[in-house]
This record gives sequence, structure tokens and C-alpha cells, in this order.
Amino acid sequence: MKGFDPKFRDFPDYIIGITKEIWEDRGIATLHEYYSEDIVVRSPGSVVLGNQNVIGATMATLAEFPDRQLMGEDVIWSGTPEEGMLSSHRILSTATHLAEGVYGKPTGTKLCYRILADCHAIDNQINDEWLIRDQGAIVRQMGWDPKEYAADLIAREGGKDSCTKPLTPEIDQPGPYKGRGNDNEWGQRYADILTRIMSADMGTITAEYDRAVQSEYVGGVTGHGWDAVDRFWMGLRASFPNAEFKIEHQIGRDDPDMSPRSAIRWSLWGKHDGWGMFGAPSGAQVYVLGISHAEFGALIAGQPQLRREYTLFDETSVWKQILLQNGEV
Repeated sequence: MKGFDPKFRDFPDYIIGITKEIWEDRGIATLHEYYSEDIVVRSPGSVVLGNQNVIGATMATLAEFPDRQLMGEDVIWSGTPEEGMLSSHRILSTATHLAEGVYGKPTGTKLCYRILADCHAIDNQINDEWLIRDQGAIVRQMGWDPKEYAADLIAREGGKDSCTKPLTPEIDQPGPYKGRGNDNEWGQRYADILTRIMSADMGTITAEYDRAVQSEYVGGVTGHGWDAVDRFWMGLRASFPNAEFKIEHQIGRDDPDMSPRSAIRWSLWGKHDGWGMFGAPSGAQVYVLGISHAEFGALIAGQPQLRREYTLFDETSVWKQILLQNGEV
């Protein structure tokens, strides 16, 4: 871990460790040490530039959810300490909505939801980030429908012309990380699986996924078996049948004591011109930023298949883009 604090044993220890320091140990000031001054943090809801703005957003979240915990489920990574490393960090978060904030008046609701975050780090600092919270799971647990929440958020942010605009390629900002991951076989296999599904080859699911596959998808939905996988990916692609699907970043890993794993960051960019999980076609130009994790294994010797899949994108930001363009707000 050349260039990193020696208290961290390896890169996953660094990622999990600083997350705990910042959020649970209230070491918000350590962001001056662990995040670069001009960091770019992209989430589906916005682009945040600069560490000072990250600190402000962190404090606002902790004010609204003071008991928030972030439990690291996995860190799938690529690169070297000398050239920089990219982590795809999967987190299971618990929190109680105890104060007014971006989610409205306090409800006392106890939440459980996932986050997927891709972070580039070098010399003990993160300087580029892609962050997806399962907003659909959060707002549903509070009693909201994601579309209704998006409409309410637009109103609370000052209306169509004044509200914060969701991430699209048109407002994205370049960061220092230009890598595309690694060429590990598991990353390539998963990239091929997603590309085939997005090309409408739904038979890929029964061919490549274990029959007892466990799926963890947006909205906090847990599924088992092929049907749950098919419903999810079909519902998404059917909403944007002509959108461009792009693999933005791919990592594969085969670590001791762990299943072979992959992390893929991907995007859809195009018209909402089909019936699917986002209802009647609106014709809106929509950008979907997604991150997916997969674990492989061979229940039957010699036949490794995809046994667990985790995928997140932000439903509320998709709805926000649709509502801002279709005249409903």
C-alpha cells in the first residue's frame, strides 16, 4: 500500500476503514485528509464538485440520519497503489429518519438500503467518485412512491427551472481517473452477460445464472431464481428499448477465501419510448447510471454460474428527468 497510511492492511481495509471513520466515528474533518480538494462526486441526482461541498452534504445527511451505520459487504477493486486504484464498494446501510432534510419532515422511519460507490484513490486520497444510493428503497420505506417523491422534490427545490438537475452526459464533469478497470476473465464474462441481456437475448439468464440465483435490485427487492432476474432486466430495458447501453468500467477478481466476483459500472442514454418499469412512454431523454456486482460459483463441478447479483440505479432521478420534460411539473 505504497503512499497510503500504514494502518490499512490493504485497499479494501482502506475503503471500509475510512468509511467508518467519516460516517460512524464522526470524523467528518478527516475528509480533508482522505478526499482531494477538487474531487468530483457524481450521483444520479447531481454532480458535486470540491471537498468542501462533500463535507456539507455529509453533515446534512448525518443531521437527518444521526444513527446511520454503513456495513461494508464487499470491495471489488483494480489497479495498483503506485498508479491508483478503483474500488467498487457495496454497503448495506441502516438509519433512522430523525430530522428534517432532503426527505422532508422527520418520520422516525427505520431504514435499510444499499449503496454502491466507485472510488478512485491514490496517495491516501480519493479524487474521483461515482455514488448510487437505492433511493427507491429509501422513499418506499418512508411511504412515498418514487414518482411522487421526485415531483415533491422538484417543488421543494423551487420548481422546474430552479431545481437541481440530475446527472446526464451533458452536465457530467471530467475527473482525474481515466481507467477502464482490468481484463480479468470474471469481469469480461459479466460484461458479456449484461451486454447480451441489453441486446434482448433474455435466454442469457437461464444459460448463465444459477437456477437458485439470489438477486438484490433497486427498491430493496430481493429475488430468487431466473424469473426475478428476467422481470428486473426486462422491465428496465423495455422502458428504454432504443437507448444506448454502455459498459463504463469493468472489474473482475478471483481472491483467496472469496467467490470470483465482478463489478460493472454501466449506463443507458436515450429516449423513454417503451412500456416498462417507468410506465407509459413519455419520450423523455433519460440517463440511467447503474452499478452491478456479481458473484460466481460452481454448485455442479466445472459449471460456474452467476449465483448472486446486486444492481442499483436511482429510480427517483429517472422519474425526475421524465417529469421535468413531460410537463407534469
